Amino acid sequence: MSDIWQWNAPALSAAFARREISPVEVAQSLMARIAALDAKVNCFCLIDPPATLAQAKASADRWVKGAPLSPLDGVPVAVKDLLLTKGWPTLRGSRTVDPNQPWNDDAPVIARLREAGTVLLGKVTTPDHGWKGVTDSPLTGITRNPWNLEKTPGGSSGGSSAALAARFAPLALGTDGGGSIRIPASFTGTFGLKPQFGRVPAWPLSPFGTVAHLGPMSRDVEGSAMLLDVMARPDARDWHALPAPGRSFTDGLRQGVRGKRIAFSPRMGFADNVEPDVAALVASAVRRFADLGAVVEEADPPGGDPADIFRTLWWAGASYMFANASAEKKALLDPGLAAIADEGKAITTRDYVAANIARGAYASAMRQFMETYDLLLTPSLAVAAFDAGKVTPYGDGGSWPRWTPFSYPFNLTQQPAASVPCGHTRQGLPVGLQIVGRWHDEWSVLQAAFAYEEADPHWRDLPDGFA
Repeated sequence: MSDIWQWNAPALSAAFARREISPVEVAQSLMARIAALDAKVNCFCLIDPPATLAQAKASADRWVKGAPLSPLDGVPVAVKDLLLTKGWPTLRGSRTVDPNQPWNDDAPVIARLREAGTVLLGKVTTPDHGWKGVTDSPLTGITRNPWNLEKTPGGSSGGSSAALAARFAPLALGTDGGGSIRIPASFTGTFGLKPQFGRVPAWPLSPFGTVAHLGPMSRDVEGSAMLLDVMARPDARDWHALPAPGRSFTDGLRQGVRGKRIAFSPRMGFADNVEPDVAALVASAVRRFADLGAVVEEADPPGGDPADIFRTLWWAGASYMFANASAEKKALLDPGLAAIADEGKAITTRDYVAANIARGAYASAMRQFMETYDLLLTPSLAVAAFDAGKVTPYGDGGSWPRWTPFSYPFNLTQQPAASVPCGHTRQGLPVGLQIVGRWHDEWSVLQAAFAYEEADPHWRDLPDGFA
């Protein structure tokens, strides 16, 4: 039992049911590992051992009585520090949030986790208000990638992805407004799913608007499917929330991809900055889908690069939050967030409405394209993980969407998309394959990801120093 920290969520659930191990043993093992190793990674920003152990003990009692609340009863989950969690401060990676206030509310997803009996391990890091694709902030410092501690784990769910890669947690919560689940999943060799918008209820709603999704992160596909079953239960506080899905996201998980029609777009028709190692690994992964019986053809979606649309919506959200803040408050912000908040003031009402109209046209064209295909495959990112503490790998600077040309388009369209690990560069850094599904069809995305994972199981890989 010395390696309980390695077990994934499906294995833990099965072991609890067989009474082979206790949720208390699992929580203790993971907390000991965090205490020993997180100083290297800096992904946990709040640990509350008494609360975590109390939850684990309650779960153990339920399993002994044969009355678990769900298959994930007792399974630990790391919580991204953008999500309200009763009794714990939610500081959003920011020095602008006062920790000394009542914390009496659970976000919908946290309420669902408690109802399912999961064990909350603690809060994990995010950049200031989740504004960028890497994870560092003036409040919590730099979070590092377990695969190479000099590199970023991505963001904004970088604390979640680092905790998974380091085997500090089997499951984690992510949010994704422009790739913030898929970016860190790709950089850390983990799995992350951005579900259909509205599938997972959100409250309070994101100031970045209807590009912002919540989703599951894990080391393996089945773990995320199990977690999504819990997360996707409706909540009346979110007026965008979809009805209950009606069936488990694990249904048909082993169905495979034989006969599926799959498009492969290595550049989305516009990305000219894909690193050679990334391109080669993704192309090799795509060939595996053909080996598994899918009908794969190279095809680019229409619409070109929607970066200007995304930038208008994202910068406007930052401006809404902080453009009119006092000088004292702005001085507490990540300077990059303060800068885009100021830049966003120049966005006019006409610009914003025009961006939304253009977004609709882009999403409509994508939807028509997807009528021909069951799935679309792309690289998750144009690059592998770069130096921690930087916003971009490029010497000439620029904003983070420049190296994420494959992620933000699908926040604009709102359809489900996942990143599954597909190998390592010559420098030993993970690379992700993005699997995009039709609207409201997370099942096909999960089935395809599971089929690939079974054929090429990189999720079992452990970073050096964390084995």
